[in-house]
Amino acid sequence: MPTTTRTVEVALSTSGIGPDGRPQRTPLVVDDRGHAVPLEAPPSVEPDMGGEHMLINIGPQHPATHGVLRLVLELDGETVVRCIPHVGYLHCGFEKIGEYRQYNQIIPWTDREDYLNSPGNNVAFALGAERLFGIEITPRCTVLRVIAMELSRIMSHLVWMGTTAVDMGAFTPFLWTFQERENVYNLLEGWCGARLTTSLTRVGGMVADVPDGWVDGLRKFIKGFPITLAEADKMLTRNAIWVGRTVGLGVMTSDEAINYGLSGPMLRASGVAYDVRKDFPYLDYETYDWDVAVGTHGDVYDRYLVRMEEMLQSIRILQQAVDRLPDGPVNVQDPRIILPPKSKATSEMESMIHHFKLVMEGPRPPVGECYVAVESPKGEKGYYMVSDGTSKPVRWRIRPPAFINLSAIPKMVEGHLLSDVIAINASIDIVMGEVDR
Repeated sequence: MPTTTRTVEVALSTSGIGPDGRPQRTPLVVDDRGHAVPLEAPPSVEPDMGGEHMLINIGPQHPATHGVLRLVLELDGETVVRCIPHVGYLHCGFEKIGEYRQYNQIIPWTDREDYLNSPGNNVAFALGAERLFGIEITPRCTVLRVIAMELSRIMSHLVWMGTTAVDMGAFTPFLWTFQERENVYNLLEGWCGARLTTSLTRVGGMVADVPDGWVDGLRKFIKGFPITLAEADKMLTRNAIWVGRTVGLGVMTSDEAINYGLSGPMLRASGVAYDVRKDFPYLDYETYDWDVAVGTHGDVYDRYLVRMEEMLQSIRILQQAVDRLPDGPVNVQDPRIILPPKSKATSEMESMIHHFKLVMEGPRPPVGECYVAVESPKGEKGYYMVSDGTSKPVRWRIRPPAFINLSAIPKMVEGHLLSDVIAINASIDIVMGEVDR
């Protein structure tokens, strides 16, 4: 199936060619009379003022670093000359802990990497473990996992948009986005009983099937969410302050984005239409009708537009998933992998033995290794696992997109003003649990 893309861009006038050889954008904003007028660029910083450089710290105790991130900035006046990011303050150690846990026991740890994308992490890990085990999941489980991943994508992007708006002084969109996030939380709570850390999957299936009436609640969310998103779009997309704080900041060309190993909205905003769901399909994503959101200029503003469009595309996928959700079991019918029903475990000797062995010893995959990647809200999320035939992986390695995307921040903030560092850092969409895994 060929990849379809949707370029996200608003009407912007061209004001000549910049020093990098690319067209300079002058954003058009709406004035008090409803007319589209160009927003004047801020005055350029005077070079060589003769002052001494100064070192300052942003973080690790700073709300705008979105976690325990420390940025050491060298400033010439208010202009950033150099940026050195310091990570490691969270020191989670997930990968080492996973080497001492059974495969199903690792799933709660995946919740706590990118804790804004817990269901997506759960699904990604289960897909990797199932490849090791050689398991084929059921059709109903496949669709339910697509629903979980797209709800998780929307939820993560909502948090990004709300907190980024707060970083730049806009509070109302934060309230709207978090209200919709609460609606997603209610759906997850009705499904598995948890909200933030869901532990939604099991190797070979899900923790539970969706209850009666749950799909109706999902349909209601699918219908109402685009209305709220349109309100946020109306408030921000042509807002003079928002545009002035985002256009032309932290630009990464397509070649630069590829060389830095960026992925997700960070890469697609630079014009590279790479999405794991399209290029390396999983969970039958190739059978869904949706477009890859692609930007053109690679700045903070385009990253915002890409994430806005991605939420709308997730709604398209969710609608198709609901319409095709089949009946049937959600777990594979293999007592060596899946726990038997509790009624059988308490009434049948064979089921009780299977239950005991799965809980005490855990399922054992054959000897081998695999790497499975998915498209998380922040980019390509990968799990590499090595099995020696025991119930615990001998090696578990995480490819965290937030960590790799963060590596480009020295390049993106250099030459910008101190206040722009906040906007550029927010546009990366980092979660330090994933960075300091």
